[in-house]
Amino acid sequence: MSATDQPSHPRENTVVDQTPTQLLIDGTWRPAARGGTFPVEDPSTTRTLCSVSDATAEDAVEALAAADRAQNAWAAHPPRERGEILRRAFETITDRHEDLALLMTLEMGKPLAESRAEITYAAEFFRWFAEEAVRIGGDYSVSPSGKGRMLVLRQPVGPSLMITPWNFPMAMGTRKIGPAVAAGCTMVVKPAHQTPLTMLALGHILTESGLPDGVLNIIPARHAGEVTPPILNDERIRKLTFTGSTPVGRRLIEQAAPRVLNVSMELGGNAPFLVFDDADVDAAVDGAMLAKMRNIGEACTAANRFYVHRSVAEEFTTKLTERMRALRTGRGVDDSVEVGPLIDAGQLDKVVELVDDAVARGARVVTGGQRGDGPGHYYTPTVLADVPTEARLLREEIFGPVAPIVTFTEEHQALQAANDTEFGLVSYVYTRDMQRALRVSEALQAGMVGLNQGVVSNAAAPFGGVKQSGIGREGGTVGIDEYLETKYVAVGGL
Repeated sequence: MSATDQPSHPRENTVVDQTPTQLLIDGTWRPAARGGTFPVEDPSTTRTLCSVSDATAEDAVEALAAADRAQNAWAAHPPRERGEILRRAFETITDRHEDLALLMTLEMGKPLAESRAEITYAAEFFRWFAEEAVRIGGDYSVSPSGKGRMLVLRQPVGPSLMITPWNFPMAMGTRKIGPAVAAGCTMVVKPAHQTPLTMLALGHILTESGLPDGVLNIIPARHAGEVTPPILNDERIRKLTFTGSTPVGRRLIEQAAPRVLNVSMELGGNAPFLVFDDADVDAAVDGAMLAKMRNIGEACTAANRFYVHRSVAEEFTTKLTERMRALRTGRGVDDSVEVGPLIDAGQLDKVVELVDDAVARGARVVTGGQRGDGPGHYYTPTVLADVPTEARLLREEIFGPVAPIVTFTEEHQALQAANDTEFGLVSYVYTRDMQRALRVSEALQAGMVGLNQGVVSNAAAPFGGVKQSGIGREGGTVGIDEYLETKYVAVGGL
């Protein structure tokens, strides 16, 4: 790195410098086949933190070959020891909590408090699946005819390609790696090019924790199209799991279709946040701040559309505006900062475009509504009122600190608006009427519902959506199922 490109604080230099920047293939850190690299940017300053090896198609095939070679031995590895590796990794992540949080803030931009929360959340997936490794069951029963027996086995799917996003660079990794390790699957991980350092640091921790060579292979690359097709077209790959946007997910499903790969997809969201007339407005505002501003709004679970009953709309809007206006924006390494930059210039431009579209169609800016000053990809926390139904930001993921408010008068109107989307990841509901709470929760077309709370993510709960928000579930007791095949053995002679 040149002097002008280095982070501005000695501890930042140290955290970056101690992180691997090469590919991890078959237990060895190595440069890309053609020696290429790409820069990792600090989105709060637009300066380059460091350069990371840029994997090629040849590297991708070698990573898959390593995973394939390791698969049989890893599947036969004692489940207890697979769990112990995850447990040791959990403890190491916990011990290195502060350094990992700083690294994440540097490459992703989120405030340190948010990064610390993600590190804790990410580690929980390793602790959870460390315990699930020894609970992979099966079944043995007498055939209904009484002749013979039925034996049901659960076996690892096999080598898995994991494509992880930039917005939760560690948690989206542990949510996939944890169950794969527990189930006995080997892996090739392609992290997002904006945030590869956190995944590389995680790979280092897992190798330290005793994960055998070839079980986990990491291939950062500037262009996913360079490394994913060679893997998806190879007969040795058995599974694809992806977290990211729905358009990219659709393309990956198409690429996986010729080989009929086992796929898990955690895709886009367009979460409605419903506030009924009997809601505790203060609690709803607290929940709205969590659901909207977690991760600077760059989350698939972020509240994207606020539907507020007309009788409480003024109070809700006023209180939400006060909270949003009071947020301190800046570089996330400062502990007093609550809102960091967006990930890159493209994401910032998208947020600007969506807000400008809404305002042009008649929405009113209550607070915010503009780019931040100075370097970095900042956008001011924003509340929009009187948002018309044709505004694009009611249909598209905002992925930024913008809260558009729409009013309603009848329950059926709120439900119809909430469900009027191709997405179905999460919905939020605030009401003190228990019958309404259950009725609305059942009627919402979403894989998850936050009922009187603004955060749904929990390592012990199944995470995933319906419609075009995904296929399958991650986390909870069902999370390991995505990495297991069911085999039936018909036993005769009895």
